[in-house]
Amino acid sequence: VEPDFALVKWKKLAGGGYFKIINQSSPQALRNLGYIPEAIEDIVNYALGHGTLQGAPHLSMADLTRMGYRDEQIREAEEYVKKFKSLDASTPHINPAELRKRGLTDEQIREIQIYVRGAETVEGAPHLKPEHYAVFDCANRCGIGKRFIEPMGHVRMMAAVQPFLSGAISKTINMPKETTVEEIERLYVESWRLGLKAVAIYRDGSKLSQPLSNQSDDQASGSSESAAKPEKVLRRGQKRHLPQRRHGVTIGANVGGNKVYLRTGEYEDGQLGEIFIDMFKAGASYRSLLNCFAVAVSMGLQYGVPLEKFVDKFVYTRFEPAGMVDHPNIKSCTSVLDYVFRVLGMEYLGRTDFLHVKPALTDDSAGEDAGSIPVAVSPEPEATEAAAPEKPDEDAPANGNGHAGDELDQALASMMGDAPNCDICGHITVRNGNCYKCLNCGNSLGCS
Repeated sequence: VEPDFALVKWKKLAGGGYFKIINQSSPQALRNLGYIPEAIEDIVNYALGHGTLQGAPHLSMADLTRMGYRDEQIREAEEYVKKFKSLDASTPHINPAELRKRGLTDEQIREIQIYVRGAETVEGAPHLKPEHYAVFDCANRCGIGKRFIEPMGHVRMMAAVQPFLSGAISKTINMPKETTVEEIERLYVESWRLGLKAVAIYRDGSKLSQPLSNQSDDQASGSSESAAKPEKVLRRGQKRHLPQRRHGVTIGANVGGNKVYLRTGEYEDGQLGEIFIDMFKAGASYRSLLNCFAVAVSMGLQYGVPLEKFVDKFVYTRFEPAGMVDHPNIKSCTSVLDYVFRVLGMEYLGRTDFLHVKPALTDDSAGEDAGSIPVAVSPEPEATEAAAPEKPDEDAPANGNGHAGDELDQALASMMGDAPNCDICGHITVRNGNCYKCLNCGNSLGCS
């Protein structure tokens, strides 16, 4: 009940490179269908390719000479094609871009590429009857073809033999890359209805690296230069490298009487990629711990950890040195890390919820792009007071099952994790300026 993965498969080697695996049952199947040896040879060559430029359509020696190619250029291209069994953008001299410049159409170039590396499918092969295509269907689309065994076909095959087995069937249901969540859900439900004891599903391309594929990475990226390039996505385990020459900012401040310098490195688009924390008067051990912490955060940023996660985690951490800060927007902090991530949250995320003085742009820089220097302004008197909670709807139930209770729960859940419990009633407190206020009994911790 396990169909073949593809007629032509590419095996990724542990040491790098690929090994081409050919399905040896295809010629035998063609003989059983009654095709003569000459027709079988043409069909197999159509699927596997010839691996040479000799005999390729539109590329005879006369055609190449007419296009202006020299003998040494033709020889170099032929050596590349024989080695890699492909005519792609890396082929010297004779590649799709050059052929397009010298007058060949996209359809002609496609015919040449199929001749060299093969179609990797029997769809469209000479002599093969369309009613015989189904004999060669595989778990995935093969090469330039469009046919494949639908996922429900795998389920029905397993359902046919499940009554004769005491355990589950060790078989993977292959699904195309564009499969949706709803389609996978329907497949699980149908498997249950047909009495299968277990189902294993693999969506093509869902892993960063898969050992068996129906095309190499070079073919997957597409050899046509006219094709649109996909958006670069950072996957798990991939590192986004910083440019050799990069911009950043250096911010110095006094934290509890200790001079702290924060330096950043940015990507070309202005996103944060690394940080450096320096306290030159601190002891060697403390400085080394800060340096190692900065390296760990920098590695996390380069491997895709959102800066917002770091900010939410380390803001309001408490340890010495702490105290008053001479920053225009941050007047006090509970630790060096608290200060560092408040600054990073303000500079790179635009957050102001943990600032004592909200930044504002001057009139001269109001129309400029991001990167304008924020200027500290004095807050309005009421800005330092906690915002009064909105009056709940009188019809809303007070037992926590209505909207009023849900909104309060959401507001408390979004508070930073440093808020202590009320020393009178034990309820969680909320920040009120630099102090904390209990919403349950009205008690204030540290402030009047």
